[in-house]
Amino acid sequence: MNFTEIKDIIISACKKHGIEEYEVYYTVGEDISAETLKQEVSAFSSGESAKVYFRCLVNGHMGYASSSYFDADELEDLVVRASENAKVIENDDVVVIFKGSESYAKTTAPEPADIEAAELKRCALELQKATYSVSDAVVDGTQSIAMSFKNEMYLYNSHGLELSNRVGMSGCYVVSVVNKDGEARDNFEFAENIYSEDAKKLPEKAVQGALDKIGATEIPTGKYNVVIDGTQMRSLLSAFSSAFSAKNALLGMSRLAGKEGEKIAADIVTITDDPMREGCPVQTPFDDEGVATYKKTVVENGVLKTMLYDLTTAIKTGKETTGNGRRGGNIAPYNFGICAGSETLDELFAKAGDGIYITGVKGLHAGANPITGDFSVESEGFIIKDGKKAGPIKSFTMAGNFFNMLMEIDSLSNEIKWGIPGGFTVFGSPDVLVKGMSIAGK
Repeated sequence: MNFTEIKDIIISACKKHGIEEYEVYYTVGEDISAETLKQEVSAFSSGESAKVYFRCLVNGHMGYASSSYFDADELEDLVVRASENAKVIENDDVVVIFKGSESYAKTTAPEPADIEAAELKRCALELQKATYSVSDAVVDGTQSIAMSFKNEMYLYNSHGLELSNRVGMSGCYVVSVVNKDGEARDNFEFAENIYSEDAKKLPEKAVQGALDKIGATEIPTGKYNVVIDGTQMRSLLSAFSSAFSAKNALLGMSRLAGKEGEKIAADIVTITDDPMREGCPVQTPFDDEGVATYKKTVVENGVLKTMLYDLTTAIKTGKETTGNGRRGGNIAPYNFGICAGSETLDELFAKAGDGIYITGVKGLHAGANPITGDFSVESEGFIIKDGKKAGPIKSFTMAGNFFNMLMEIDSLSNEIKWGIPGGFTVFGSPDVLVKGMSIAGK
């Protein structure tokens, strides 16, 4: 059953049950992945999923229901369940079915490619073979995975608003395991687009990254000048991104509550949220409430310019929605990243003098408190000696407060390292120099 058929059944059910304001949101997707272990395909998955979300206004309250079944009786029951749910809601928040924005941007992402399962298997096996060929130190446990997904979204509401979007991407990653001089280390590398130049470089990059960790030593506890690799800084940003949600601020779950217009970071720090970032394969011109999305500066030269709002929080606070509404009353960013600076990574090392280059953290979400900003995470990386990257180090703990750290950022590299899309949310950051961070070592 396609969306037009689903929509028509729901419209008829709404008329039958006297529901005048409502919204239908439908998503359908396809995921395929092939995984290798040793020199053969060890796992393969292929699946399709579809779900319809319905919400309606009854006596000023919003009722919700969803289903993955699409026969006519189930769709009518979906309408009934949502209307009954609305009657028992005690929340007095002002809720609306959005009438539509004046205009919607066009995505610049390429049309999702149709990639056959056989092609993904071939890609994964070639990556695995190439990874083993990089070095005799590569051992079993090494894995290569190729994947692709496509997703389509449709939104229709009783005001006549009708929107659709189609996204998709492919990607691959390698987890290389090496054993040298009796020491085993591993390394993870990912690339978007299985046909990209980055994908071709994955085996060598993954293996070299693992070999670079061989011979790691420990360091004493102390205060260090620290260069945080952009891949790890974006993980920190992800862990504390909920603080930028206006909903969390209203619930008293954000340290940024009431700080719009105030300085929350160093002067060199600017953070943007861009749902249509050039080069990102997963873009959206509208949020889950039907509001047009747009690029926004969240932090500018250290000053918090805006929180992220949906319709309900915007009404509550007298603000305009930022188009960040998601299913279930959630608020989330899109391409949320710290803007690049002007220096190279080597220049950050030079400014650090003697210190630590952090290239890996473990258990961040378990070791981070998104409300207070405190974090303490096991880390690994390299010594910085006389302004240059030196030998590997292991088993130390980086501890601090994320919001204090934003204020203490000294320098930023000139390249943003973007992560893997999780739905429509992607985090990015350049390499960051912070001086005098607390490190717990041996």
